[in-house]
Amino acid sequence: MALPRALAPLRSVAYRRLALSLGLSLVANGAWSVTAVWQVVVLGGGPAELSLVSGLTAAGTLAATLPGGALADRVPQRHLLLAATLLSAVPVAGVAVLSLVGVLPLGLLAAAGLLGGVALGLHYPAYSALVPALLPREELLAANGLEGAMRPVLYQVAGPALAALLVAAASPGAALLATAAASLAATACVLGLPLLPVARAPGAPVHPARALLGDLREGLAFLVRTRWLLATLVFGSLMLVTTGPLQVLTPFALRDRAGGGPFEHALVLAGFGVGGALGSLAVASRPLPRRYLTATTGLWAAGCVPLVAFGTATSAGVMAGAAVLAGAGIHGGMVLWGTLLQRRVPPELLGRVSGLDFVVSGALVPVSVALAGPVGEGAGVPAVFLVAGLAPPVLAVLTLLSARLPADEAAHPLDRPARVP
Repeated sequence: MALPRALAPLRSVAYRRLALSLGLSLVANGAWSVTAVWQVVVLGGGPAELSLVSGLTAAGTLAATLPGGALADRVPQRHLLLAATLLSAVPVAGVAVLSLVGVLPLGLLAAAGLLGGVALGLHYPAYSALVPALLPREELLAANGLEGAMRPVLYQVAGPALAALLVAAASPGAALLATAAASLAATACVLGLPLLPVARAPGAPVHPARALLGDLREGLAFLVRTRWLLATLVFGSLMLVTTGPLQVLTPFALRDRAGGGPFEHALVLAGFGVGGALGSLAVASRPLPRRYLTATTGLWAAGCVPLVAFGTATSAGVMAGAAVLAGAGIHGGMVLWGTLLQRRVPPELLGRVSGLDFVVSGALVPVSVALAGPVGEGAGVPAVFLVAGLAPPVLAVLTLLSARLPADEAAHPLDRPARVP
């Protein structure tokens, strides 16, 4: 049956602890995504100020991910996850106290966002490298499906809903305090993870600085010579046309076009979450498709099309419905993508390649976030969301044809017993 297949990884005690730590971190990140918006509003800021906070968060993530990926292939991933959860908890707790007493400057809020981005940059490659060390390869698709279901439900539903309730009932400071508490609980879960040896290729240099640089060069060389990986990551980086509008312009589109506030913002994020969970479970409950690169790219592109409604609708319900469709496509594609990395990348390179994946696919996110506010004010929200919805399908077709991805997936079926690059 489909459901047992999707839940098979939960038989592992260690994986359950890892999944619980991830879930709590997702709740914290989701709560931050809403709380930061309304904290900026309370401080008198607008789209430009929110772009600053969101842009620094994205910049911190990109700055930390490459070294984080190299470290994930060199030191126990448990140590990196512990550092990431603490880095998420402590600065936000300090900002929460300042907010509650009414002396929080915008600069410190942005600094907390920057440190949270650094924590995310450390967390992603360590988590990605640890999962295949805890589970057999036949359970990786199911594990990515569970993560794909957890991520939207907790990041886009539970976390934002918790934050919206606390912001409306109390203040952004109370929501920030709950965000820090969730990260601290994730730290407790990480402490229960096993300390596993790290897979290393022989002949690594001994000097730490030389070793780090050598690790990064090795991961980058694998990325450059692996056509399917490079092409798909370039496609992901060109998706900058969607990230900034979603992060920066959605709350203001709701406020200005639909008369919405924190609850309506949480409703739209919940739509992404519900759609993402359904799409992730649907993908995980079936075998990996034979045309896996075409399916991954197609799901991502199709998930962007409903974003056109964000610039034209005057109802939060319509935006939430569009978000359900968008979440299903985007997160369904992410389940396939995570499995492809774990199946086609050698274990000793997985941390670095996961870090490069995060960096290359998100390389222009800070630019997108920084430009979304000014461009939205200048060109108008409808025009921005029209481009965000219709440009990705065109880019997807160009990527599939120019990189000959259908030929690659046909030549490397994933029902073979060995990993192939």
